[in-house]
Amino acid sequence: MARNETIEWEGGEVTARVAGGGDAGVLLAHGAGTNQDHPFMTLLREGLAQAGHTVMTFNYPYTERGAKSPDRPEKLIACHRAAADALRGRVEQLFLAGRSMGGRIGTYVVAAGDDATGLILYSYPLHPAGKPEKLRIDQFPAIQIPMLFFQGTRDALAKIELFDQHIRPLPNAEVEILEGATHSPKGGGWTPETTAGHLASRTTSWIARISSGKASPESP
Repeated sequence: MARNETIEWEGGEVTARVAGGGDAGVLLAHGAGTNQDHPFMTLLREGLAQAGHTVMTFNYPYTERGAKSPDRPEKLIACHRAAADALRGRVEQLFLAGRSMGGRIGTYVVAAGDDATGLILYSYPLHPAGKPEKLRIDQFPAIQIPMLFFQGTRDALAKIELFDQHIRPLPNAEVEILEGATHSPKGGGWTPETTAGHLASRTTSWIARISSGKASPESP
């Protein structure tokens, strides 16, 4: 059962939910069209918590006020940073995780210099739907911490050939391919339950390895 909290930031307040407990903290940010209480977000939060992590989800300002369109990036980043600060002080290591837009905003927070142990990106929106020329990659050269990407082969917001060209070569990136998966947590043989279970399990293995100081599968 998640515990309710309030995050205060320069733009006001947003609600948060904290589940589980453990030295590794996971800040799990929602995507553009959902909120922290979306059934899939709840499944993933509880799965990560049951694996032994302190997991915090939160609402961005626009979802807190019931709007459908995301706030401007600067406002999303400021809120995300406040949520990270709220979790950082109670764990030994902080991992910024997020689905789609939530993961993208996390990359901007780290690229701007905020401290974290690793980034976990579920269905990273490499480009807007139908606009593969508008790549969202400018922030990655500034990110030096380990990153883990979970990418579906049928994701309309990340053409796999562009993903292979721009994300796989990043020296600090690892990629887990979800065969047949779309941008949604269902489809291509995947269900929200199987997707959340797989992501929680594989994320937990990666966190354990990164926390132990092994930066890559080949590390001794």
